[in-house]
Amino acid sequence: MEFDRGNDPEPTAGRSDSGPFAIPSQASSLRAGGTVRRILVTGALGQIGSELVPQLRGRWGDEAVVASDVREPEAPTPGPFERVDCMRSEEIEAAVTRCDVGTVYHLAALLSAVAKQRPTAAWDLNMGGLYHALEVARQHRCAVFFPSSIGAFGPSTPARGAPQETLQRPTTIYGITKVSGELLCDYYHRRFDLDTRGLRLPGLISYSAPPGGGTTDYAVEMFLHALERGHYTCYLRPDTCLDMMYMPDALRAMIELMDADASRLRHRNAYNVAAMHFTPEELAEAIRVHVPRFEVDYQVDPARQDIADSWPDWMDDSAARAEWGWAPRYDLAATTRDMLERLDATLRAR
Repeated sequence: MEFDRGNDPEPTAGRSDSGPFAIPSQASSLRAGGTVRRILVTGALGQIGSELVPQLRGRWGDEAVVASDVREPEAPTPGPFERVDCMRSEEIEAAVTRCDVGTVYHLAALLSAVAKQRPTAAWDLNMGGLYHALEVARQHRCAVFFPSSIGAFGPSTPARGAPQETLQRPTTIYGITKVSGELLCDYYHRRFDLDTRGLRLPGLISYSAPPGGGTTDYAVEMFLHALERGHYTCYLRPDTCLDMMYMPDALRAMIELMDADASRLRHRNAYNVAAMHFTPEELAEAIRVHVPRFEVDYQVDPARQDIADSWPDWMDDSAARAEWGWAPRYDLAATTRDMLERLDATLRAR
């Protein structure tokens, strides 16, 4: 299907001014005895990991980044891969020891909609896997990145501009594991002086990775259906406002936080980061700029609507901006144009 590309300016996300082995401020974790210690990414075949690993390898080199997951990749990867079940701490430790790991991006987790269906599995993986990763990192002095979520908030959190520090009473098992993970990372930093850092991510929009069971996955589905069918049935109400971020911005935020000067980090394990917030109807209107005949109707899924209603409309990310210079590069218009361009190219190549 053809679409009009519009006149949005070209965003600059994903670019780095550093060479592939320029050592940033996380050097204390990456260097040991004059040698470069590797980066381990758990859950590397998931929605974030499948895009974060290539970004890290582009910066540090293929051999410097070890991808790991509980399942094997479908195709060979350009860098090292370790099969790691994060429910087994000995497997994490074996990978860290064998590969001389100095930094862990711990991404292995169940997302919100899947967690609601499998609460026991979500608690076991989201909390048990994080605990194992932190314990191994403590023993081997690794830095740890942990992705929290807007889901760590609840209905009692201010809905418009959820503050960096505010009441957190999530009503989903996913949110409970995220706020618990924030506290656990804080504990390991205070108790063991472990370099733990993290972000509260909004809903993520990606043209590469398929939806992974999140409440905000409707956005990715809407882009795909606009090109493939010209029609989409949305499972959230048309007026449901949620925080969103384009994946290139999210990847850059993770890397920039890990690069940041530790002396500037006050909140450390749960920075709000934001880029845009919109409703399904507002997204549909943005898509119609390029696909004019796109139609959307609504069949609300009560389970996912309940999750969305428990989250703030958007987060205040002023702490991240002040403490380590966070600034998004993609708004709704730029995200829409780039997503449609890239998805259209992918569909034509099939």
